[in-house]
Amino acid sequence: MELQTGTLTDQAPANPAATDDMLATQPVGYWCGLTHATVTRHLRDAMAKIDVTQPQYWVLNRVNGGPAAPSREEVVAQLTHLADGPHEIARVVDQLLHREWLRTDDGQRLHLTEAGEAARARLRELATEVRAVVHQGISDEEYVAALKVLRRMVANVEGAGGS
Repeated sequence: MELQTGTLTDQAPANPAATDDMLATQPVGYWCGLTHATVTRHLRDAMAKIDVTQPQYWVLNRVNGGPAAPSREEVVAQLTHLADGPHEIARVVDQLLHREWLRTDDGQRLHLTEAGEAARARLRELATEVRAVVHQGISDEEYVAALKVLRRMVANVEGAGGS
C-alpha cells in the first residue's frame, strides 16, 4: 500500500502486543474486529445483568424511533442485517410482545407499552454508562478522528469496486 508521502508500509501480522511505533503496520481488520467483539461483549454482559439483550434494545429503539408506528415486517427488515441470523429479530419481537413491552394496534403496528418505554429508557442509561467506560481517556475529537479514518477506509475500498 502506498502512503500519501509516497512511501510503502509493509503489512505485518496482527500483534496484540504491538508497540505504538509498530501500529502503522497492523491490519485494521484485526483491530476493528477485536474492538467490535470486545465492546459488544461488554455491552451484552451489562445488559444480561438486567435480563435484556442487545437485539431487544434495537427493537425497542426502532419501534420508538420513527414518525409512524412500524409493522413487525418493517422492524424485521430494518434490523435483520444487524442480527446474528435471519430469524432473530422476529423472535425478539415475539419476546417483547410476551414480556408486554410491545403491543400491536388494530392495524398490526407495534407500539411501546409503558413498561417497554421504561425498559428502553433504562437501557439507554445503561448504554450511556457503557459508552463512558469504552470512551474513558478518549476525547470526542480523537473519537471523531478515528471514525473519520474508518469511514475513509470504507470509501477507499468501496471506490475500488470492493476489490
